[in-house]
Amino acid sequence: MSALLPAIRSGLLARINPATKLGCALLVAFTLLATVDWVSAVVAVVLESAVLAFTGLPWRRVLPRLMPLIVAALLAGVTTTLYGVPSGRVWWQWGVVEVTDGSIGFAIATALRILAIGVPSVVLFLTIDPTELADGLAQIVRLPARFVIGALAALRLVGLFFDDWRALSLARRARGVADRGRLQRYAGLVFALLVLAIRRGTKLTTAMESRGFGAAGPRSWARPATLGRADAVAFAIGFAIAATAVAVSVSTGSWHWIAS
Repeated sequence: MSALLPAIRSGLLARINPATKLGCALLVAFTLLATVDWVSAVVAVVLESAVLAFTGLPWRRVLPRLMPLIVAALLAGVTTTLYGVPSGRVWWQWGVVEVTDGSIGFAIATALRILAIGVPSVVLFLTIDPTELADGLAQIVRLPARFVIGALAALRLVGLFFDDWRALSLARRARGVADRGRLQRYAGLVFALLVLAIRRGTKLTTAMESRGFGAAGPRSWARPATLGRADAVAFAIGFAIAATAVAVSVSTGSWHWIAS
């Protein structure tokens, strides 16, 4: 049975409640989404890198999981450079492709903003255990317990999809069904996986209802979620990163509301 990738339990981040990590990531993300300048993104990336360097995370496990984000930032920068809003000096033009000072600046800001928002989010969630996150959301954030527990149960079953896909592929190949075209083979596998997921979800719902997960009223928790000094320090650091990025951007005259 496959499970989701285990959370990284080493380093200073392991002491912080998952709800605090989620709050810090959202705070930085919403702050950077309010502007489109590159100064705030650079400040955020530098400060985030400095903070993450002292967390004690095993970078051999972190860097491979950051590669899709880095590739996405590069692709977004290239696309914005070629097809962004033209302004200023024209460096190269061919058909609808036009590279200008404005498109280059906006491309740099876009790529940096993706990294500034994505890197802390990915790193923080790599250190979060789904069960602890559900406990924090239900007990600290006060989200509905039925929703949180149902989402946790569904998340725990995601890892089974890979085992199901592999088992269905081998079974269909042994029966000679996989000898058809690739499109038909994948369509059959997706449909079979969908039917299997519906059946498993129905059984899980029945089991959870029979154990009282859907009952109304106050609920007890096996693992109490609490906030401590580490959570206060983490939230203060997140607020400081967001505030410093905004202050530097405004002081340099680079701040530009995304709605304007």
